[in-house]
Amino acid sequence: MSNPPSSKRLVAIPASPIRKLVPYAVAAKQEGIKVYHLNIGDPDIETPQVMLDALKNWSKNPIGYSQSKGEPIFIDALKTYYHRLGYQFIGGDDIQVTSGGSEAISMAFFATCEGGDEVLVFEPLYTLYNSFAAINNVKLVPVRTSADAGFHLPPRIEIEKKITKKTKAILICNPSNPTGTVYTQQEMDTLFEIAKNHNLFLLSDEVYREFVYDDRRHISVLDYMKKLPEKIILLDSLSKRFSICGARIGTFISKNKAIMDGVLRIAQSRLSVGLIDQTIAARLTSVPRSYFKKVHREYQKRRDVLYEELKKIPGVSLKKPEGAFYAVVTLPIRDSEHFSKWLLTDFRFKNQTVMVAPAPGFYVTKGLGKQEVRMAYVINISELKKAIEILRRALIEYKD
Repeated sequence: MSNPPSSKRLVAIPASPIRKLVPYAVAAKQEGIKVYHLNIGDPDIETPQVMLDALKNWSKNPIGYSQSKGEPIFIDALKTYYHRLGYQFIGGDDIQVTSGGSEAISMAFFATCEGGDEVLVFEPLYTLYNSFAAINNVKLVPVRTSADAGFHLPPRIEIEKKITKKTKAILICNPSNPTGTVYTQQEMDTLFEIAKNHNLFLLSDEVYREFVYDDRRHISVLDYMKKLPEKIILLDSLSKRFSICGARIGTFISKNKAIMDGVLRIAQSRLSVGLIDQTIAARLTSVPRSYFKKVHREYQKRRDVLYEELKKIPGVSLKKPEGAFYAVVTLPIRDSEHFSKWLLTDFRFKNQTVMVAPAPGFYVTKGLGKQEVRMAYVINISELKKAIEILRRALIEYKD
């Protein structure tokens, strides 16, 4: 009997719905087709000049390893950032620098769960939670949220029904990728009480903290850290905040010493995060407040354009996102996977098309999201309007 071509766990890792259609987009571009990318949160907003200056002024030769925990100059900058937010209790020992927010997520699963343990999540969810759960042999237990309720949390009793002896943590994304939902004070209080009462870790992915609209307020898990220091973990990233997605910089923050010692050992096994990346990111405290105000205004304008223009298309429905720069959109189709691929392979309008992310990959429950796509409003308003017009025409022509 021949050996199998790969391990079973390798096969179990799902393809990214954000990236798996990339070959079709590449083929379209090779034909001279203009593709508007609404599939991925890779913003066109400019990186702060002070960070670019750090790159331009790089002179260290050779380029060596950085420290496994993170470069001291960058950790100091992170401390200043969180202190300015009002969390003066965050110290250098509480921070582990990671290779993007992605590594922080994977570390969190490994640090809080044994193989086969369960983590509660709210679907639709950030698709890579599925991937890192599979890599770490963790079972995600989904709690459904509905578009009618703006993807806000269901009643507490519905969440607690999902808790078993194997449940070790609750994982949230706030503001949410992919829905743009921003959890209220009451919702965050509820999650904290559930975690406390059931002795669970509360893991919070807060990559989009700065992007909250319509005078809403972001409630951070850090507000609860002093009340439950052993069980609160913050997962963060600079990628979207400063438009430095290509500099893979994230953070894992906890007051749990055993966990911080453990994630440092994981970090030592992968040696280090890029030295140049951290040098760029260390300028974060020099970024003027005006930068964020400008970026915030721009994303809110794009959000408004996306929402208003999509609502004009017959059969299309969505809730207005409250934060981040994503929306889950219901389309008058039966199979969003097929439709998303068809846009790239068959449909053209004035030699242009649009790329979206089919939503089934943003669920744990199989069969959900078939009429939905996720859209990222990370292109300028002029192009965003063109992309939505292309989508409108495509829906007229498309046949299931």
